[in-house]
Amino acid sequence: MNENIVRLDYQDKEIYLVKTAHVSKNSVEDVQSCFDEVKPDSICIELDQDRYNKLKNPEKWRETDIVKIIKDRQVGFLLVNVILSSFQKRIARSMDSTSGAEMMLGMKLAEENDLNLVLADRSVKTTFSRIWNKLQTGEKLKLLSGIITSIFEDEDISEEDLAKLKEADALEAAILDIGKEFPTVKQVLVDERDQYLCQKIKTAPGKKIMAIIGAAHSFGIKDNLDKDIDIAELDTVEKKKSYLKYIIPIAIIGIIAWTIINNRDMGLSQIKSWALWHGILSALGVLLALGHPLSILTAFIAAPLTSLNPLLASGFFAGLVEASIRKPKVKDFEDIVEDTSTLKGFWKNRVTRTLLVVLFANIFSSIGTFISGFDIVKKFIESLG
Repeated sequence: MNENIVRLDYQDKEIYLVKTAHVSKNSVEDVQSCFDEVKPDSICIELDQDRYNKLKNPEKWRETDIVKIIKDRQVGFLLVNVILSSFQKRIARSMDSTSGAEMMLGMKLAEENDLNLVLADRSVKTTFSRIWNKLQTGEKLKLLSGIITSIFEDEDISEEDLAKLKEADALEAAILDIGKEFPTVKQVLVDERDQYLCQKIKTAPGKKIMAIIGAAHSFGIKDNLDKDIDIAELDTVEKKKSYLKYIIPIAIIGIIAWTIINNRDMGLSQIKSWALWHGILSALGVLLALGHPLSILTAFIAAPLTSLNPLLASGFFAGLVEASIRKPKVKDFEDIVEDTSTLKGFWKNRVTRTLLVVLFANIFSSIGTFISGFDIVKKFIESLG
């Protein structure tokens, strides 16, 4: 066997890890080679149910309900998912390959030979949610800016570069770099999924198990092989309790109410400041997303009110208006990954443009909270004098 196939022994099982770079042609060859030699009882693939369905039915995008995405507050998740999918496709295209081809081959081999197919990875939604819940606000902004910046870099990635990524030293160094910059991301994205994959692989049916995984996970799977792993805990998403989102609106309302009682004109000035800063900035966000004029107007009206309710957001209403007036077509869903390979494409595609309307309206409204909040406190202090 070649260096990209690692054999592990666990109890009475033989486990063969096929280390892949998900966009490399060589990885497909490695999968076929391992299968021919091992003749496994089960094939494990590094996919969850959603990604498996997407590979099985690439036309699934057509059924996406953008309104439901907005109502379920999944805009951020979908946007990041689109960005990462687009990035991976760009790399695959530069390699004259197909993203996920080695996983599709594993699925095909399991189906044609009537073998057990194990979806060994954790849900992407769970992984993203656990990362997001554990990051501090500053880390979130830093991570998002880093992802967006890297997406639009025009560096060519060669087959030699991909081959280097399969080397243990290079991979370990990359993981250590992530850990230094974002220890929480490394813990959830790499360490936890190593444990999850390991548990799924070692409990797969049969004596011979072939597992098709990203090369970076091979070290963690090996290290966790003899450990007891609680998959239920790794699948849990705890909602992070934040009282700040309630404290700020209550404080603002209290300050304005007190000011109105003692200085009516000053209090009305505070209300005006709150309304204009939120309305104008949220509307500006929608304008920058190239939203429809009615979406801009909606953001302007909604922002001053929704900013006082932690359960609502101006982007929610602006996005619903945008999706209703400029309803995404089937072609928009078909072309979404291709369109988002360029910055201009995010605004061209109706799906991603709607997501940007939601995102920008909320971000700019949040900026309005800090600016108007500072102005309100300033006026409050002045009224005391």
